[in-house]
Amino acid sequence: MPDWLDIVIRSFVAFAYLFILTKIIGKRQIRQITYIEYIVGISIGSIAAFMATEMDGPIYHSLIALTIFALFPVLLEWLSLKSKKVRNIVQGNATILIKDGKILEDNLKSERMTTEDLLEHLRMKDVFRVADVEFALMEASGDLSVLLKSQHQPVTPQHLGLKVSPAEEPQTVIMDGVILDEPLANNGLNRNWVRAELEKAGVALENVFLGQVDKGGQLYLDLYDDKLKVAQPIEMKLTFATLKKCQADLELYALGTQDQRVKRTYQGDSQELQKVIDTVKPLLMR
Repeated sequence: MPDWLDIVIRSFVAFAYLFILTKIIGKRQIRQITYIEYIVGISIGSIAAFMATEMDGPIYHSLIALTIFALFPVLLEWLSLKSKKVRNIVQGNATILIKDGKILEDNLKSERMTTEDLLEHLRMKDVFRVADVEFALMEASGDLSVLLKSQHQPVTPQHLGLKVSPAEEPQTVIMDGVILDEPLANNGLNRNWVRAELEKAGVALENVFLGQVDKGGQLYLDLYDDKLKVAQPIEMKLTFATLKKCQADLELYALGTQDQRVKRTYQGDSQELQKVIDTVKPLLMR
C-alpha cells in the first residue's frame, strides 16, 4: 500500500474514532470545559495526529491510548457525582468577588483577575456601577454571575401587577422567498392565508427574506431590501381600541339616561366588558 494512501486511511480512522469519543465525553462549550477535559483534549489531539502519520507502529496502539484518555473525563464525572470532594477538585468552586457593593480584593487576587477584568465582566452583564451590585460570583466555568440590588433591578410586569401573555416561539413560515408548509400547518394556517397577508402588505413572496407568525396569527416580514418599510400588523390594536370605545360608550349611555333600570344595565355591561378588556389586553397589546 502506498504511504500516502496509508496516511489517508489512518487520518479517516483517527477522525471517525475521535468523533465517537467526543460523543461519549459529551457536549460542552469551550469555556465550560474543566482542566481535566482541557488536558484530555490536547492529549487525544496529539495522539490522533501521531496515529495518522506514524506508520511504523500498529494503529490499534494509538486507538487504545485514545480510548484510555477519553475515559478519564467520563470516569471523573462519575466520581464527581458520587463525591463532593472530587467534584470540587475536578470542577473547582465558585468565588465571591463582590458582596454588598464591595469588591473582595483577596478573592479577586486568588482568581488572578485585575480590576479592569472585573469591570469588563460587569459591563458584559450591562452593569457599570459596582455599587449597584448586591452579589457577584465567579463561577467555576469562568462566567460571572451578578445579582443587582433590589432598587437597581429592572422593572418587570410582575412588579407592576400587570398580566402579560405567555411568550411562545414564533413559527417561521417564509424563508428565502419560499413558503414553509410544516410551520404553517402547526399554526392551523395554509398557503392561501400567507398569500392574502402578503397581498395586504403589498409585498411579493420572492422579496421576502423571512416571515414569522406569532401565536396571535400576526405575520411579521423582513425583506431583502432593507430600505423598504413594511407596515406592521395593526388588527389587534384596532380590535383593542374598538373594545375600549364600546366600553366608553356604555359608560356615556349610563350617564345620559335617567331610567335607573337602564342605567344599571349599561353600567353592568360596561363592567363586564371591562373584564373582557383586562383579559384580552395582554394578547392584543403586544
